[in-house]
Amino acid sequence: MSLTAELFRVAAILEQAQIAFLVTKGPALAARAYGDVVARQYRDFDLLIGHVHIFRAVKLLTGAGYASNTPLEAVRSGRVPGEYIFQKPDSDLMFELHTERSFRYFPRPLPIEDFFMHRTTVFVDGRSVPALALEDEFVLISIHGAKHFWERLMWISDVAALVYRHPEIDWVRVRRTAADVGAERMVRVALLLAERLLGVPVPAEMKREVGADSACLPIVKKIGSWLPYAGQEPPQLVQRAFFRLRMRGNLLDGARYLTRLSLSPTEEDWSADPEAPGTSLRESLQRPFRLAKKYGRSPKGHSFKEPD
Repeated sequence: MSLTAELFRVAAILEQAQIAFLVTKGPALAARAYGDVVARQYRDFDLLIGHVHIFRAVKLLTGAGYASNTPLEAVRSGRVPGEYIFQKPDSDLMFELHTERSFRYFPRPLPIEDFFMHRTTVFVDGRSVPALALEDEFVLISIHGAKHFWERLMWISDVAALVYRHPEIDWVRVRRTAADVGAERMVRVALLLAERLLGVPVPAEMKREVGADSACLPIVKKIGSWLPYAGQEPPQLVQRAFFRLRMRGNLLDGARYLTRLSLSPTEEDWSADPEAPGTSLRESLQRPFRLAKKYGRSPKGHSFKEPD
């Protein structure tokens, strides 16, 4: 309830400034997937805005008392974090702003104009809020799950619930949106996970496509082997890299995707002096070494064996 109230407050600030936004995941996804915002846990809410508005939005929200994890000067200089995180002081309430540039795990740039053109509304506690079209939301949560190796069963449940509760989903549009952003296999894997783990059949309109992609089933089995250790023993670096390669479809696209993710600095890679000569190149080259240090250690006690 506190998060929902905060969502309405942030929405009012952006509306007053005439900054268009769309709600995604969080309470909007809970309402869509389960019919009630309290039927699903979420610890924050997410808003999508155009990157052209991000500096003004950060300035407005920090002026309204929210603490930003991304300094205003970093935003002014054009640095793009993985997400723009805000926290209400003296509380645990958090929310995130996203733009077409911060969604790094989209294989291709998010088509922000299309997403806003096809926007709809979702009722949250009796109030309508602007939201992604159902089909665009489905693609987004498929990419989000792939980004995090589907380590939470809740994310698979979201996919299953959307398929089960919304037979009106336009799967032609889902395929088109997925193709636009290079997430075709990510969507297929999401659907197969919902079927194999939660018993919600792949929609008839997608069954042939999912069945024809021979890589989907081995990927789903591998994800199933990781689920029991979710959040405690993340996949090692080589496993992570191989997963990224396979999720893009063919080898060439996978290599491009993996290279971009491996060399695109996030806030964890940022230098203290962004104005120093060669900073961007240095940050890009240092990133793979940081990732190797973070994920290169052997798991303790778990071997990630394939399920029987």
